[in-house]
Amino acid sequence: MAAKGAKTTTRRRRRKLEGEPGSRGLAPGEVAERAPPPPVVRLSEAVAAEGGQVLCAYRDPLGGHWQLLAALPVERVQPTPFQRDLSQPHVMRLGEVIHKLDRFLDPIIAVRRDDGTYWTPNGHHRLAAMRHLGARTVLALLLPEPEVAYQILALNTEKAHNLREKSLEAIRMARSLAELDPRPEKEFALEFEEAAYLTLGLCYEQRGRFSGGTYHPVLRRVDRFLGVALPRALATREARARRVLELDEVVGRAVEALRAQGFESPYLRAFVVARINPLRGARKAAAEFDETIEAMLRRAKSFRPERVRPQDLARVGGPPQME
Repeated sequence: MAAKGAKTTTRRRRRKLEGEPGSRGLAPGEVAERAPPPPVVRLSEAVAAEGGQVLCAYRDPLGGHWQLLAALPVERVQPTPFQRDLSQPHVMRLGEVIHKLDRFLDPIIAVRRDDGTYWTPNGHHRLAAMRHLGARTVLALLLPEPEVAYQILALNTEKAHNLREKSLEAIRMARSLAELDPRPEKEFALEFEEAAYLTLGLCYEQRGRFSGGTYHPVLRRVDRFLGVALPRALATREARARRVLELDEVVGRAVEALRAQGFESPYLRAFVVARINPLRGARKAAAEFDETIEAMLRRAKSFRPERVRPQDLARVGGPPQME
């Protein structure tokens, strides 16, 4: 039944995204037919004054938004400070390919900051590879809207994020945005993608080897975006993270008790969490964060490892999401 529901959801999304051929966006001749507006002209002048070179100004063919194709000095470009950590093996693989082709064919996305530097929300690894090769210049699609720097989870396609990376990026963005734009948390749903990522991000920060994939299926059902300003929302997130980590400690004791009974499996934690999950089998039942975690805590504290049979563990449906 779950697979059937997922297929139905996929079909609905596909129908929502599908448009009549040739019905949306600009025609080729419209992409650069007009003079850029004043903000884009001022951005072009700033790039030139800072040692860069604007190659062209044009409108995005889908939404008609103005943007620049620009050559930027490598030393002026930095990754956004809240995105995932650099993967050196990925940088080396990119560098090898770029070196072999002797071409940089995939421009990064960038926004200009007030201090004359540039942030890239989705070019961290490509930028590092170019630096490693000794490049002086990096090609960028330069966008006039600085808020794009916070849409990192939607933009980053160069290397798929895992749950840990998404969660850490979400909470780092929340802290940065809380200082710049303290609107209600729920108004940043696009930037954060899932409310659960914010709570999980705090858990990962406090416990590096936290098994977030085990708790993610529960949290994504009960952890919703908050209607209060980001600074206040962060305080709530910290309290929620403490509760999840408290639950994880009790679950960890149940896992150790199972091991003492002779059970050995990489899925013991997932098995315990599945056993204590009050939402299991209730596909569409509404539930709140606090009451769900409290129920799981009660069940975890009363978990009886001596009642677990080998065939029970054999029914665990695979590993949690990769960390």
